[in-house]
Amino acid sequence: MTQPELPEPWHVAAVGAHPDDVEIGCGGTLASLARQGYRVGIIDLTDGEPTPGSPGPEVRLQEAQAAARVLGAVERITLHLPNRRLFDCWEARRELAKVFRRVRPQVVLSLGNRTPLASPDHWQAVLITEAAVFTSRLTKWDDQFDGLPPHRISHLLYYPLGFTIWQPAPEVHTITVDISQTLQTKLEAVACYRTQFPPEKQYVFRRVEAFAVQAGAAAGVAAAEVLWSPQVPVVRDPLQLISGQV
Repeated sequence: MTQPELPEPWHVAAVGAHPDDVEIGCGGTLASLARQGYRVGIIDLTDGEPTPGSPGPEVRLQEAQAAARVLGAVERITLHLPNRRLFDCWEARRELAKVFRRVRPQVVLSLGNRTPLASPDHWQAVLITEAAVFTSRLTKWDDQFDGLPPHRISHLLYYPLGFTIWQPAPEVHTITVDISQTLQTKLEAVACYRTQFPPEKQYVFRRVEAFAVQAGAAAGVAAAEVLWSPQVPVVRDPLQLISGQV
């Protein structure tokens, strides 16, 4: 099988169940990384359709691409998995692993927790992403991945999707990202979803901003996003870490 031509690798791939998940959960982090010259990309497992207020998938896709441009993403990829019926299965794992093999990220940002009273797709996205990170590196299975070579992802981090400070389990380790300079960019990206956040839902922006300010206050900065890692974060220079240089 002929190996497909591959693009320049991404540094970071952020995965969401629907368009706007990534913007709300870790948009400030992505914008900050993009400003520093890192190649960041977004993968939506579904197109989010059907959904109330949207005239159709074409409009939702236009909103998603506009939001990606605001954040500085190099590419946004939408898989054709079913919204509202998203389930962890081999086919879903394979489709996401194929994207990982093509864009070859160093770091994957995944949705990180259940969202009670909201879409169960979010938790299924966690399971699919974790499995695809593993599946991406498997060898001797070329026929399942269109000839794309295996790719080992170095780090998997999680972002919360919610509007309150979430306390992670003791076995994970939090990382606070200063988004003081990109909070407004994050809000601008969320605002690209006009069909999802009409005038009667403007309170969402206040909640997103309040969440970032609250997370920032806990770390002594103006605004922040909290990620967590299943691995213990390690640095070579702790002085750079405590001074905010890393």
